[in-house]
Amino acid sequence: MRHRVKGRKFNRTESHRKALMQALATSLFRHKRIKTTLAKAKEARSFAETLITKARRNDLHSRRQVISALQDKNAANELFGDILQKVGDRPGGYTRVVKLGNRKGDAAEMAILELVDYNEVIRAKEEEKKEQKEVKKAKKKEKEEPEVEDAKVVEESAEEKPKKKGRKKKEEESSEEKPKKKSAAKKKKEEKPEEKPKKKSTKKKKG
Repeated sequence: MRHRVKGRKFNRTESHRKALMQALATSLFRHKRIKTTLAKAKEARSFAETLITKARRNDLHSRRQVISALQDKNAANELFGDILQKVGDRPGGYTRVVKLGNRKGDAAEMAILELVDYNEVIRAKEEEKKEQKEVKKAKKKEKEEPEVEDAKVVEESAEEKPKKKGRKKKEEESSEEKPKKKSAAKKKKEEKPEEKPKKKSTKKKKG
């Protein structure tokens, strides 16, 4: 029976679980929001909140305890600096877990773990990202419009070229018809010399 056994094992060794919690907590203190599975988010929540309650004492001993737990001085400085100023007055409940649904592939339950007092900061960052995406899309459209116009010009020129060839064909047909008229005139000339010898035969012979 699992009496008085705290925490999830995650099918990992003790050192691996410790490293996992350290990584999740440091990324939470740096980015103020992380996306992970629901089970990991619940475990990381308890681990991070114990560190925040220790940091509220704000003395040398608590700082050393947090650094030894995180193994990252930059994350500890972030916790004792900006985070502690916003969270210092709270008696607890520094983080929240928001469920996202199942992940594609293995259908694991996903969730967001975030610090409570950083909604405005996170929303401002998201709005900045959206504005940057809109600017990029507008630039792409501006680049694509001249390319489309060039393609239309090329298509129009390609359509005009066959028309010129049609004119050439008409000229060739007219040139073929002209020699036929000449052949009729030649026939008349050929018939006339045949009649002349007949007139000579009508003349009387001398002597």
